[in-house]
Amino acid sequence: MPTFIALLRAINVGGRGKLPMADLKAMCAAEGFEKVRTYIASGNVLFTTKLSEAKVKAALEKRLRAYAGAPMVVVVRTAREMTEVLAANPYPDRAASRTVAIFLDAPPPADTVDSIRGRADDEEVRLGKREIYVLYGAAGIGRSKLKIPAAEKGTARNMNTVAKLVELAAAASG
Repeated sequence: MPTFIALLRAINVGGRGKLPMADLKAMCAAEGFEKVRTYIASGNVLFTTKLSEAKVKAALEKRLRAYAGAPMVVVVRTAREMTEVLAANPYPDRAASRTVAIFLDAPPPADTVDSIRGRADDEEVRLGKREIYVLYGAAGIGRSKLKIPAAEKGTARNMNTVAKLVELAAAASG
């Protein structure tokens, strides 16, 4: 059975989107997902299921909408895809805490780079398969003025988190 990783947007960040990880884990178990495990309190959950990515996404979004009373963004990757995201990081020698992958449901639009606003001279952006990689500069993520319109329908994780999710997925599969 494949291992999936679901990433929720804006969960337990800045006092918004409160969702205890025990509740998220219970929702996944209620969907019949197996080997459910959460990682840190920011909406990362790993599990196995025979369902397709689309069905996993739909099931979680439905449960989360019922829970929160509003739609919530859920992006899903297989363990193999997450490993590929980590391997494709165009900034492997830079600080993992300042390098993020913004996960999208589809490939980034062709005009993604052209539509970026507020980029500092020391910030870089590269496109992946269904990700946007960002290397933040000296201001860091929290003070960056970078605006990427295509990212509004996705969710970001720094490379430390991506690496840990890959490690946990490998352990779950093994």
